Amino acid sequence: MIVVLKNGTTREQVEEIGQWLEGFGVSARPIFGSSMTIIGLVGDTSAIDMGAIERNEHVERVVKVQEPFKRTNRKFHPDNTLVELIPGGPQAGGEQFCVIAGPCSVETEAQITGLARQVRDAGACALRGGAFKPRTSPYSFQGLKAEGLMYLKKAREATGMPVVSEITNLFHLDLFNEYVDVIQVGTRNMQNYELLKELGRLNKPILIKRGFANTLEELLLSAEYIMSSGNEKIILCERGIRTFETMTRNTLDISAIPLLKKMSHLPVMVDPSHAGGIAWLVEPLSMAAVAAGADGLIIEVHNDPANALSDGQQSLTPEEFSGMMKKLAPLAGLMGRKMEG
Repeated sequence: MIVVLKNGTTREQVEEIGQWLEGFGVSARPIFGSSMTIIGLVGDTSAIDMGAIERNEHVERVVKVQEPFKRTNRKFHPDNTLVELIPGGPQAGGEQFCVIAGPCSVETEAQITGLARQVRDAGACALRGGAFKPRTSPYSFQGLKAEGLMYLKKAREATGMPVVSEITNLFHLDLFNEYVDVIQVGTRNMQNYELLKELGRLNKPILIKRGFANTLEELLLSAEYIMSSGNEKIILCERGIRTFETMTRNTLDISAIPLLKKMSHLPVMVDPSHAGGIAWLVEPLSMAAVAAGADGLIIEVHNDPANALSDGQQSLTPEEFSGMMKKLAPLAGLMGRKMEG
């Protein structure tokens, strides 16, 4: 349920109304938008007398929200949420079109630091790299683990770039809180609710990828778990879904971008590398994502894709990445976005 307040209602009055509304046994969350102030009610609102609320002199109207997701719902938060990757650093969800780039797996300190410099110079706003790798096969490379996180930290110190890496286990929370700027929740962990609850207790941006067989509503409900625990710094990511098509690794759901932007106030990024699974597909899928209104991209880049320890077939070389960024910039401009570099 949403309570829309009249123009001119002061913050003190909003606070008083919120306390009064919590007397109905729900949580009241005030949101000060650019054009209106609303109070979102979360909890069991079935027994609330809407008429009693509407009779309050400061209330414009009361709107029932049918969707099960509340805090992630644009009805609760009409303005776009801006998520800073690091304090005072690049943002997702605003005018800047943010591209996160780097290798699927961190392999050596020299490799990740060298790639960090190259993707930064090409215009990337953050560095990605996997240290703990959840692989389909138990015989595939599983990552350097804590050593990989230390290499990411050194790359950040050398370049000033925020680092993004995927967490796979609750036991790694302290490590990630220390070494990583943006914690990624991968497709396999999108519905790991205990992990999501713990991530909600951190004061750190969370990039959550859509599960390869999950609906958009399920993605937003997973983000809701994080927000309900207190962390509102969330970035959604469309990374392709499993369909009957076998020519690509997954099928990029382009329609998810405008739908998520309509359903939610959270930034929406796209991972064309995992969607297509083929390096030459990354550029056209990236262009499609920009045109559909995405807030950013996450791209796999490797200095030697043929010998990469994981996902070399979908990785761009630094030169290919730089060329693609130059093509994306004017398209982003047409969409009212700015790119670095």
